[in-house]
Amino acid sequence: MQPPGTLHVVATPIGNLGDLSPRALEVLRSVDAICAEDTRHTRQLLAHFGVERPLVALHEHNEDRQAAQLVERLLGGASLALVSDAGTPLVSDPGYRLVRAAREAGLRVSPVPGPCAAIAALSVAGLASDRFVFEGFLPARTSARRERLAALVTETRTVMLYEASHRIAQTLDDLVTVFGPDRPVVLGRELTKLFETVLDGSLATVRAAVLADPNQRRGEFVVIVQGAPEDADARIAEGRRLYARLGEYLKPSQAAKVAAELSGAPRKALYGGTGEN
Repeated sequence: MQPPGTLHVVATPIGNLGDLSPRALEVLRSVDAICAEDTRHTRQLLAHFGVERPLVALHEHNEDRQAAQLVERLLGGASLALVSDAGTPLVSDPGYRLVRAAREAGLRVSPVPGPCAAIAALSVAGLASDRFVFEGFLPARTSARRERLAALVTETRTVMLYEASHRIAQTLDDLVTVFGPDRPVVLGRELTKLFETVLDGSLATVRAAVLADPNQRRGEFVVIVQGAPEDADARIAEGRRLYARLGEYLKPSQAAKVAAELSGAPRKALYGGTGEN
């Protein structure tokens, strides 16, 4: 009886093709098939390196269905590689359902580490990297996006986000509104690619730079925001206490403005966090 195969989770370049590791290339050449988020994109990558392997489409719309079939192939002795369009699979990309199914079946799942846009940006950000939280992509709708940010405003760990070119301006607007204009931020754009840029400064400064230059609104972005001060929770609590008292005499927006000024808490965390409009 043939022993079960291995599922290799393989990181691929986020831009510069020179970042594909020799081990990753060896694995891609040796497996029976490669599971890819976008087979057209992965076929171009493989062609560059002269790799010819069967490709299986695995994306958010078919992963539940495909996972069972792929586990059967692994149990039958086939070895498979899992890749995303760029970077490390499962980091804001499909794949975790397949990995979970393989592990539940007792199969070996082996990482082949390499590029990851979030970690690459963090490594050059100059912000605290001993503790951080990764939020992936924020919601597309403005109200939902601001609600998610309001929940992060007291987060003391460094906050990392991904964002697309068509929403980067709005997301920076929302960050200024919710986190305040002075919170330090680093914006990594097109990392490892020809037009790579890394901007840093206050949220207001970085937003102004992005709005002033159309080129800074093109490409793929990693947004890294400095965490809140350790006493942020206490300031939020005091701000909400003041807001509740002032709300007896003032309109909600006015009460939040005064409470924020007196407590040092972000206005959005008071007004936006109450459920009032």
